[in-house]
Amino acid sequence: MTEARVDVVLPCLNERGALPWVLARMPEGYRAIVVDNGSTDGSAELAASLGATVVREERRGFGAAAHAGLLASTAEYVAFCDCDGSLDPAQLPSLIAPVMGGSADLVLGSRQPQRGSWPVHARVANVVLAWQLRRLTGERVTDLGPMRAARRLQLLSLGLQDRRSGYPLEMFLKASLRGWNIIELPVPYAPRTGKSKVTGTLRGTLTAVRDMSVQLKAAAAAQGSAPVLKRTGNES
Repeated sequence: MTEARVDVVLPCLNERGALPWVLARMPEGYRAIVVDNGSTDGSAELAASLGATVVREERRGFGAAAHAGLLASTAEYVAFCDCDGSLDPAQLPSLIAPVMGGSADLVLGSRQPQRGSWPVHARVANVVLAWQLRRLTGERVTDLGPMRAARRLQLLSLGLQDRRSGYPLEMFLKASLRGWNIIELPVPYAPRTGKSKVTGTLRGTLTAVRDMSVQLKAAAAAQGSAPVLKRTGNES
């Protein structure tokens, strides 16, 4: 493959156990960009040996790794996916099809959890966040999951600044403020390989909530006293 149709950004911190399965599930014509965020288990070397493009981002943080992958991408379309085995890259063609077809600007994968895949504290935090987002933006959103797809140039135009856990939320909020057509599609969500650095611990979840609160406040300030951007009749 000399030129990828879609670049898939895979932020990575010590995911050696899951990488073989994740990379084997990459669809034809999709290039895996594994962004190593300081792994100590040989993840970067393994990913390279399995054919992935490896980018190193020494600054710790999900947003730092995700954005480094975006900057390294060259394809017209870019997708994001966790590389811990919880999300299946084979689902990406269905996710990106509306973007390629022009019926959506940003597609979010709404996680459909299997048994043991989503700790209760993380699921509750996600429900609360989705409710806040529906009220703030009017978007029909139920999950702010990590699997998503859009055009590369559009993503770069958002000027994303968060380099921690607020990165996915900043992307969603700025896209909504600009009037992008945002849709959700269901994706299976399986138990991850190894321990999560974020939702696997209460501390990690609280850190993510704090990072996302900053983005919510910024979005609310940008709107001022104006009504929500898109009235859907489904804000509650």
